[in-house]
Amino acid sequence: MSLTNAQYDEIMRQYSRKQLKAQETARKKKKQLYSQAPELSQIDAAIASVSVSCARSYIQGEKSALEHIDEKIQTLSQKKEEILASLGSSSKDLEPAYECPLCKDTGYINGQKCRCFKQAEIDLVYEQSNIRSVLQKENFQNFRLSYYSDEIRDPANGLTSLELAKYAVSSCKQFVEDFQTEAPNLLLYGNTGTGKTFLTNCIAKELLDRGFSVIYFSAFRLFDILAKNTFGKHPEIAGDYHNIFNCDLLIIDDLGTESPNSFTISQLFQCINERILRKKSTIISTNLSLKNIADIYSERISSRITSSFTLLKLYGEDIRILQKLSD
Repeated sequence: MSLTNAQYDEIMRQYSRKQLKAQETARKKKKQLYSQAPELSQIDAAIASVSVSCARSYIQGEKSALEHIDEKIQTLSQKKEEILASLGSSSKDLEPAYECPLCKDTGYINGQKCRCFKQAEIDLVYEQSNIRSVLQKENFQNFRLSYYSDEIRDPANGLTSLELAKYAVSSCKQFVEDFQTEAPNLLLYGNTGTGKTFLTNCIAKELLDRGFSVIYFSAFRLFDILAKNTFGKHPEIAGDYHNIFNCDLLIIDDLGTESPNSFTISQLFQCINERILRKKSTIISTNLSLKNIADIYSERISSRITSSFTLLKLYGEDIRILQKLSD
């Protein structure tokens, strides 16, 4: 995964806090134990003295100086362990208890990202996605084609609700597979309650689990952030504004519910166009038809979408109503 500088810095700050916490806990524990048994300090001093003395003698040419150092240090260390055991402790309690013993909470092993760092990346992008809790239910595993009829047909193309849904699911899974190499874009459109948002969430979960940054905004929230950035100083939205243009996948949900005007139209074009130029993927879901999009948002935006996005239509009954009826 390619993190932004801000995301990387945030993860490294987390590691720094973990290290300091573990080191401070160990320091306090050591202070407590050494106050209970002052002879522990004397043993540490003796071990240090033996090491320094043997090293000095070896440097001065006494090659036999190191012959008995291990035995001497082992004897002192054993005595130390016995004292600690009498206090219900051990030498391990004197060392920082890092959350990740592999990298000692540094995030790296021999210059390579530790597995805990890779997990931290996934956790961070999940946290910033705005849809973490939703994805526990809305994913490909829980998607049900049984809600789509093989009798109801879309008059525009003659395909059944089930046929359209199967094609949409297949295309969404392909979107995931092509994501890293092709930076695809997707428009999911159709009548209310046909599973458009559910499918975008399915894609989001797959990509988040693979470590990509995915950000979800309702159309209303998206344009609210863009307006605040344009018309005033709102430092609290700086991170969200940055993510609109830099996240791996931007999801714009329910386009058309935000009371479109000249500002939102110009901002939508800028957002879509800029992300295409940066080779960043975008998914848009809307209840609007393709004609409605052209009429409301201009031919320029409609053209940009139809030429750069895969268009998937869903048609049929409102699944939310069907679910309530079956409860």
